Amino acid sequence: MPEDTGFVILGRVAGPYGVKGWVKILPFADDPLSWREMPHWHLAPQETGAWQVFPLVEFRAQGQGFIARFASIADRSAAEAIRSWWIGVPCESLPPLPENEFYWEDLIGLTVENEAGEILGQVAGLIETGAHDVLRVQDAGSDVERLIPFVDAIVKTVDLPGKRLYVRWEADW
Repeated sequence: MPEDTGFVILGRVAGPYGVKGWVKILPFADDPLSWREMPHWHLAPQETGAWQVFPLVEFRAQGQGFIARFASIADRSAAEAIRSWWIGVPCESLPPLPENEFYWEDLIGLTVENEAGEILGQVAGLIETGAHDVLRVQDAGSDVERLIPFVDAIVKTVDLPGKRLYVRWEADW
């Protein structure tokens, strides 16, 4: 992923679509059609993580997927040049969430502690399963990765300022 942590990843450019500069979009976030409200998109090549601004001309659903056209991308060759680039949005431009809702980006890196005060590791990522999200918790002292359901019965408190997430989960589970 791009190195700049001031961005939330929304998706990727899957490749060119046609010969007039359109690109196929692989969304990672909910409601990708709302992205057409953004007058410009931020894209970054995988290798460098240097975000660049691309003014959006058009974005729409196409078949089972989505396609976009940018002002600076006029033909298939230019569209091919941004294949696999990340699509992101600056964190500060995201709308505030209701109480007890979080952006995944805010949870990654939090220290996970159980009710016994044992440190289980840090949130390395999340998995969307359909039923509920699952925390990927990596124990820094070992190769142990725990998969912990991100549900109210398990996750007791998320303390973003304290960089802690408190769970009802035993170390040997």
